[in-house]
Amino acid sequence: MKIISFNVNGLRAILSKTFKEDFLSLDADIFSLNETKLTSDLVFEFPFQPKGYFVYYTNSDIKKGYSGVAVLTKKEPISVSYGLKNGRYDEEGRVITLEFENFYYVAAYVPNAGEGLKRLDFRLKFEEDVLCYLKELDSKKPLIYAGDLNVAHNEIDIKNPKANVNNPGYTIQERNAFTNLLSNGFVDTYRTLYPNEVKYSWWSYRFNARKNNAGWRIDYFVVSESLMSKVKDSKILNEIFGSDHCPIELDVEL
Repeated sequence: MKIISFNVNGLRAILSKTFKEDFLSLDADIFSLNETKLTSDLVFEFPFQPKGYFVYYTNSDIKKGYSGVAVLTKKEPISVSYGLKNGRYDEEGRVITLEFENFYYVAAYVPNAGEGLKRLDFRLKFEEDVLCYLKELDSKKPLIYAGDLNVAHNEIDIKNPKANVNNPGYTIQERNAFTNLLSNGFVDTYRTLYPNEVKYSWWSYRFNARKNNAGWRIDYFVVSESLMSKVKDSKILNEIFGSDHCPIELDVEL
């Protein structure tokens, strides 16, 4: 099974580029999108409906052009839910969970701590809540947690670690929250398979960051420990453009 996760930084914008061709060439069984930037008052039908896929999406209804997650899957899931338990965070379009026979797939766009870290407390509360949610799911069947998790976990995951200390996505609080996630029975697939590999998934649009490869690894496939033996590869597809992120890929036998 091939799974792709891609922060598209605006679905309408990327559809005007090479996204459709990239989508077809990747031919994923599950393809999730982060930061679609769609709102329900403007979208009555999802603007990308590829043949052979079931499409599920959630939007941000608190702010236009903000957040949003979508999942396109060849196999119809048993069930679909939005937000965390009892729909928490659904108003920001942060999480979609698909239940399949042997696993859960949780597509997420984790909140950014924001300029001046003004949303750091909100972000850390989200981390607490999502960990509880994932543990509850994991007690029933293993899971794949995928998306833009908005944190560079260790120095190897960011081009200029010293210059970015206490910047959003590289605070000790956010990094510790990710460490805590991994200490509760979950695995960062890419770093486990490639402990010394330096590769990034996001680059600022400023200062020719992508050209100079001054990036951050903030997009992840995290899996239950019991699934790691079934993971065949975890990739960062930085040859694909169209967004300030690149897609990531998980190859897993399920």
